[in-house]
Amino acid sequence: MADWGPVFVAVVLFIFLTPGLLFQVPGRGRFIEFGNFHTSGVSILVHSLLYFALIAIFLLAVRVHMYIGF
Repeated sequence: MADWGPVFVAVVLFIFLTPGLLFQVPGRGRFIEFGNFHTSGVSILVHSLLYFALIAIFLLAVRVHMYIGF
């Protein structure tokens, strides 16, 4: 059986933390902006650090595992 937990966590975090899709930190006019579909270099850096921190927490500390049997 394959462990699909890390794949699922990585995909969900990638979708939620894509800069400008749902939110952007820091925004262009405010600290946080929602659904503006714009991005910047600083925003990419902040979102990638958030992604790394959250994926490390979920995969190393919480140890999320999902097994799918056919």
